[in-house]
Amino acid sequence: MAALSSPPAPFTLGLDFGTTNSVAAIARDGVSELLELDGPNGPDAAFRSALCFWEDDTVKGGIAAEAGPWAIAEYLEYPQGSRFLQSFKSVAANPSFEHATIFERRYRFEDLGQTFLARMTARSRGMLDRASRVVVGRPVEYAGHRPDAALARQRYDLLFAALGADVHYVYEPLGAAYSYAARIADPATILVADFGGGTSDFSVVRIAAPGAARRCVPLAHAGVGIAGDRFDARIVEQLVMPLLGQGGSYRSFDKTLEIPRGYFADFADWSRLALMRNRRTIAELEKLRKSALDPDAIGRMIAVIEEELGFQLHEAVGQVKRDLSASEHANFRFSGAGLAIEAEVSRADFETWIAPDIARIAGAVDQVLEAAQTTPDAIDRVFLTGGSSLTPRVRRLFTERFGDDRIATGGELTSIAHGLALIGQQDDLAAWSV
Repeated sequence: MAALSSPPAPFTLGLDFGTTNSVAAIARDGVSELLELDGPNGPDAAFRSALCFWEDDTVKGGIAAEAGPWAIAEYLEYPQGSRFLQSFKSVAANPSFEHATIFERRYRFEDLGQTFLARMTARSRGMLDRASRVVVGRPVEYAGHRPDAALARQRYDLLFAALGADVHYVYEPLGAAYSYAARIADPATILVADFGGGTSDFSVVRIAAPGAARRCVPLAHAGVGIAGDRFDARIVEQLVMPLLGQGGSYRSFDKTLEIPRGYFADFADWSRLALMRNRRTIAELEKLRKSALDPDAIGRMIAVIEEELGFQLHEAVGQVKRDLSASEHANFRFSGAGLAIEAEVSRADFETWIAPDIARIAGAVDQVLEAAQTTPDAIDRVFLTGGSSLTPRVRRLFTERFGDDRIATGGELTSIAHGLALIGQQDDLAAWSV
């Protein structure tokens, strides 16, 4: 699967709109190729699912925006004058999310998504909006508390209408299954486990031999709105929050009350942290600081928010996760806004923190096997994909159940896009679309 040259139309586009990264691939004549997107440091297939806004009187509306690695570059050049958003896909199915207020302008989810898509299209040299058919991946289970799938679909429709093409939606693990099918020649029943930033999704798929009228037959799906971002939140809760007032108290008249936990839940969620920088929230935190038993802790939280340090915190958390994937111990380092945190973290500590999340992921695996009316012994291969599949505790969940010899990996960031593009070449997408 080579990098894109410059294919003639018509072609189909597979778009893995991810919580952390977005990836596109094109397919024609049964072959898929990654669509490399222009970046500050050269072309790359992985396009960070992030946005940066800043005030600019020379553009219409007075607010300029960038996406992907360009958003990161703009933010790093002028952090305090920017608004940096990441993991915004996580709010797609959240009914309580109505809009994000950025420089006093309100952006609905579809507004954020269309801004992101427009910038991604520009960095693709226009290729994103030249496809005759677009297949977009969607999670089996959306992120968030009681996610509303119908609302997410409505928002997705408004977002992707901007492509001006025939748009279909396919479960993300099915895209990965179709990609994996291109690697094998023998019939097999596989379990695809896709671990992204916001969700963990599973599909049991029967793969026929090459040349079959229908190469892949999905048998069952399941998912849970827990993945890499939740693991990040556990690290933040353990190492950062105690210094920001979590578990502390404040005085209200003659009573001593616990500081509301909602502030800390928002702070630990990448999709909501940047949105805390608004007049109302800052005013509430300033009022809380005056009555808190430890006002300095609340002051540090305010400073992290106002100084737009969410990106630096995200990078520090991501680094310690990567280090713990390669070693039994790692050092967490974060500094800024009056904070200077350096702590040694063991893999055992981290696995204890995420144990409740692993239990829910394991429950979703049980659910998909039961729905497919199959057992672990009947699964020929387990294909692990998505960035969070590299977490040792996640991999161990599957080696313990299925054995190391049945685990297959590869293309953690690109397999879904490849498969979605290939699915788009099928004459009848009814069996795939959701």
